[in-house]
Amino acid sequence: MAPQEDDGLYHPVDALKAGTQGALIAGGAGVFAAAIKNATRKTNHGALGVVTHSGGIIFTFTAVGAVFGFVQNASANLRQKKDHYNAGIGGLFAGSIIGMRSGRMPVILGYGAFTAVTLAAFDFCGGSLRGKKPEIEGMDEFERKEYLRTTRRRPIEETIENLGEGRGIKGPGYEERRRQRLQEKYGVEINPVSAQAS
Repeated sequence: MAPQEDDGLYHPVDALKAGTQGALIAGGAGVFAAAIKNATRKTNHGALGVVTHSGGIIFTFTAVGAVFGFVQNASANLRQKKDHYNAGIGGLFAGSIIGMRSGRMPVILGYGAFTAVTLAAFDFCGGSLRGKKPEIEGMDEFERKEYLRTTRRRPIEETIENLGEGRGIKGPGYEERRRQRLQEKYGVEINPVSAQAS
């Protein structure tokens, strides 16, 4: 996407480079999809069957990636804004490429509209499948997790109240209470062994 700095000014990006990268990435995915389709056919067309019989899949994937990358960044450059509308415009054109295989206008418009809405909503909601960004900018993942451990740690009293003692959860005075329970239940007195020399 078009990067935007904190100074409030829009900095244009290279739409051709984005289109080329999109074509290479999506084209690689298209080759993979075509290879799977070729491998699952009943008739054997050999290794070149990926290109000869499933070349349309490769072309469609490549065209969709190229069109989306180019149109998204070109619309950002023309509008001089980086927002979710750019992903929607790119999705409209990319979805229309998917629908062109049918050759019918309602299908072309339907695929375009569906892809536009889906990609715009994805971009609007953060554009990531990994979840929310770190709460404090400038922290790496380890520092962020350490920060979350210190701010969201429950007190031991609350944990013992909810789960009870044992299974690795030991509150203050646990050994004394354990010794007393064993003596009451089994009549055995347990003297702890000290590792320190007396």
